[in-house]
Amino acid sequence: MSEFLLLFRTEPVQGELSPEAVQAMLAQWQAWIGGIASQGKFVGTNQLLPHGKVVSGAAKKVTDGPFTEGKEIIGGYMFIKAADIAEAIEHAKGCPIFAHGGNVEVRPVLQMQM
Repeated sequence: MSEFLLLFRTEPVQGELSPEAVQAMLAQWQAWIGGIASQGKFVGTNQLLPHGKVVSGAAKKVTDGPFTEGKEIIGGYMFIKAADIAEAIEHAKGCPIFAHGGNVEVRPVLQMQM
């Protein structure tokens, strides 16, 4: 069993969602993640806040960012276990993000030996 990273990208939400819409969206995500967890393939997940800092270049310059004005934002990530990338992709296809115009990047994880 290998680990895979699912990286969730979406366009920034325009305006505020109603509390009911937020609850419905959370229920969809919980059901999807719960289905993966029930198979013993869930490793962990977190949502990312829309603000932070970017460190770049040889001088390690720090700037504000990432900016939600961009076309896509990374909203969160999840680590799962799967036999291969094909299985990880099948899990990703059930993600609720597609109903909101988002996408899921599926990446194999190379375990670092320390």
